Amino acid sequence: MIMEPIFLEPIFHERIWGGSTLKETFGYNIPSTNTGECWAISAHDNGPSIIKRGPYAGKTLIDLWKEHRELFGNEQGEKFPLLTKILDANKDLSVQVHPDNTYAQKHEHGELGKTECWYVIDCKEGAEIIYGHTAQTKEEFIRMIEDKQWNGLLRRLKIKPGDFFYVPSGTIHALGEGTLILETQQSSDTTYRVYDYNRTDTEGRKRELHLEKAIEVTTIPHVDVAIKPSVEKKEDVIITTFIKEKFFSIYKWDVKGKTQFIMDKPFMLCSVIKGEGMLLQGEKEYILGKGSHFLLPKQINKFEIDGSCEVIVSHT
Repeated sequence: MIMEPIFLEPIFHERIWGGSTLKETFGYNIPSTNTGECWAISAHDNGPSIIKRGPYAGKTLIDLWKEHRELFGNEQGEKFPLLTKILDANKDLSVQVHPDNTYAQKHEHGELGKTECWYVIDCKEGAEIIYGHTAQTKEEFIRMIEDKQWNGLLRRLKIKPGDFFYVPSGTIHALGEGTLILETQQSSDTTYRVYDYNRTDTEGRKRELHLEKAIEVTTIPHVDVAIKPSVEKKEDVIITTFIKEKFFSIYKWDVKGKTQFIMDKPFMLCSVIKGEGMLLQGEKEYILGKGSHFLLPKQINKFEIDGSCEVIVSHT
């Protein structure tokens, strides 16, 4: 029975809007200067993470979910439920929306829906996101799209490092240029593009839009979800709880010293976004470098983190 953290190798995806920040910030070996996505902890078929070392080295997270469900507290479900990414929005992302579970399972070959959330690791001065829209009825929403009234339709919000946003399925959204975020989401790769700034790829082709499906799944009128983070000081860590909802709970551990943690969840997904430290489990020590990602299985009861680092943590 494994009683140690499971470290994962990220998978990278090139995107028309990507850049090289993932290499510059975390030292990742990215495939090109158009790298937009680091799939850090993934059991999705489009980019499953590989176990870096230990008794399951070389296996994928999909393998572990299928063959060793005890590591996840015997959680139910055919698919591993969560996906952690780091996104480098070197340019504006397309304006998009995601379906919920019911719609995705019916129209996307059994895929999960996609509710997600963002933690802003870094961004340029004056960076923005698109979050929501102004239309009050579906008819108004359709008319404003047809008339290309993007400035009137789309709501823009200024952002800064440390901000957190909850993006339920049905929410019109987009990251703006110059933004680096950690995204925790349902394990889904279904996106409906609404607007893509009339961009073309290297061969002069515009990317596909999905207006019919987008109109069907968009929440109209837009509903803002109130987020009320709570902060707790414990030993040498400040724990910020951003959200607890039906798909995921998200925290930030800001460690400054040595702190003991109790593992009381079926499993936890952890990403070190700043600094470095050491995870102490029994008599073993594990280096936590900036940009490392690991899974804490159910069998770990207690562990310590010693150092100066910030960790984004999630669980179901």
